[in-house]
Amino acid sequence: MEHCHDTGHQEKHQTHQNHDKHQGHSPEMFKEKFWFSLILTIPTLLYSSMIQDWFSFSLPFFTGSKYVPLFFGTLLFLYSGTVFIKGALAEIRSKQPGMMSLISLAIVVSYIYSLATTFFLQGSEFFWELSTLITIMIFGHWMEMKSVMNAQGALNELAKLLPDTAELVEGGIVPTSELKIGDILLIRPGAKIPADSVIISGESSLNESMITGESNLVPKSIGSQVIAGTVNGSGSLKARVNKVGSETALAGIMRLVEEAQKSRSKAQILADKAAYYLTIVAIISGLGTLATWILLGQDFGFALERTVTVLIIACPHALGLAIPLVTSISTSLAARNGLLVRQRIALESARNIDVVLFDKTGTLTEGEHGVVSLWPASGYSAEELLALSAAVEFESEHAVAKAIVASAKQKELQVSKAENFRALPGKGVQATVKGKSVFVGSLMLVAEKKLNLPPDLKNKTEQAGKEGKTVVFVLSDDLILGAIATADLIREESKQAVKKLIAMGLRVAMLTGDSEAVAAYVAKELGIKEYFAQVLPEHKALKVKELQKDGSKVAMVGDGVNDAPALTQADIGIAIGAGTDVAIESAGIILAKNDPRDVVKVIALSQATYAKMQQNLAWATGYNVLAIPLAAGIFGVILPAAIGALLMSASTIIVALNAQWLRRLKLDA
Repeated sequence: MEHCHDTGHQEKHQTHQNHDKHQGHSPEMFKEKFWFSLILTIPTLLYSSMIQDWFSFSLPFFTGSKYVPLFFGTLLFLYSGTVFIKGALAEIRSKQPGMMSLISLAIVVSYIYSLATTFFLQGSEFFWELSTLITIMIFGHWMEMKSVMNAQGALNELAKLLPDTAELVEGGIVPTSELKIGDILLIRPGAKIPADSVIISGESSLNESMITGESNLVPKSIGSQVIAGTVNGSGSLKARVNKVGSETALAGIMRLVEEAQKSRSKAQILADKAAYYLTIVAIISGLGTLATWILLGQDFGFALERTVTVLIIACPHALGLAIPLVTSISTSLAARNGLLVRQRIALESARNIDVVLFDKTGTLTEGEHGVVSLWPASGYSAEELLALSAAVEFESEHAVAKAIVASAKQKELQVSKAENFRALPGKGVQATVKGKSVFVGSLMLVAEKKLNLPPDLKNKTEQAGKEGKTVVFVLSDDLILGAIATADLIREESKQAVKKLIAMGLRVAMLTGDSEAVAAYVAKELGIKEYFAQVLPEHKALKVKELQKDGSKVAMVGDGVNDAPALTQADIGIAIGAGTDVAIESAGIILAKNDPRDVVKVIALSQATYAKMQQNLAWATGYNVLAIPLAAGIFGVILPAAIGALLMSASTIIVALNAQWLRRLKLDA
């Protein structure tokens, strides 16, 4: 079985081996050459006798006016045409003739043929065609380079987000480049975060849209991670720097961009192969056309004109644009939606996925405890029960205690100050609240105090235990005030993601290291029928293999830490993790937001991208298959070289416009 992750090293090797037709090129270079070429093309066209005959007009005659096409056509050939010739020489040196070779073959033959017809060979010169051909090719390459650059533009701009300076609590203003791990930052309202840090004082809301694509402000408080380049809201913060340099989120994103640029899709490899074979076909067809017409008794000029037409028709610029434009646009579209494509082949392959396997903790769930149920005793409200237990648990570091305190804060409850706090090892905690001794603890604490649970409360807590929830009881004196159930909170987005994936006809499965009871509960809540419980991290990859045994293509979605082996084993590894986790080496696609619904976006984008690639390849190759025989005159129809050039140009424009339609795609999770 072929896995996209296994191709990572191979792709890099191939990329190194394959000549880059745009090495040393830039959009600015092609832009300059295009406008200069266009200016030179205008007089070449206007003074072409063929164009004048077609459109029945004439221009003032002067000495040497008949050489205007020769003069401007030659300038254009030497200034802009040499770009393709240099590319062709590089392809030939690497023994991989392709796009540039065919373009060069067409323009060189056209130029030599036009020179010959200008001075000593009977026939029409094609300097106008040579000029338009080169100008259109230059324009196409400008658009391609511009699109490729734009594809990474959204991410490259992140590098500019870092402020030049940072303000330290002790040390004043320093250059951002001099920050060290452990430095304490003072982040004023409206300021940019200068380095990846953890908040140690203050509360605020941050704009993280430039990193995650999340449009809403994200609340931050003590213990929250903040990402370099994001913008602070109205609160003042103090934060301890925990990552600098190459370890920051921005640096990780830039590495992803670089890898995405180097990676190649299967469709691009196919297009390159098609260009290689088309080069051979063009040369053989051209030589065959020349020889055949001469053997049939036609004069050399006619035979040469047919040969030139074949070579122009065979020029695969539409084929060259068919894939790069689509891949660059889709990569840009992905970035705007918080999908960081590390390997293009992963995005392309997502359309073939049969099974989406989610890791539970931190992916389908929040990865931390939260209050899920409150069962107050008669005479108490749920809010009173929660506020009282939060007062007792306020100083505790236990996960359940944090969940109770966080829930009380979220509900904006008035929490009294507790006194005489003490831990009861293995049982719970005790504190004095408003002069009353209150206990929060396990069933063992209830048993120790020889209290009996009311039947209703007993049934609810036993059921909660079966579902893998953690239950604590709130006691005062000899009374049971109620019980609280906590659990790893299921993301609301997870329910939507699973529902949509199932609606798309995909199998959704889940794996977790948690108990069977916890796994069954979460799976039931999410509508997942297939799950694996009590799976150790080192055994997760084996579960992926099990799903692959019947030939299914599996996408593994995890947090990229202990899920790395499974992410690697899967046909596609999708890492879910914002900011500081973006540079996960084992995944082909990284979801910048902690939102499993983005898996739906990945598949939808993959399907749309593949459809555009297929459409463009079909048009580009189909055009050549039909047009080359016509250009050679095989069917008895003599296709003029000028018409061949126009058709070739139309093919290029259609492919480019079709690719641009992908920008209109709306990815709604």
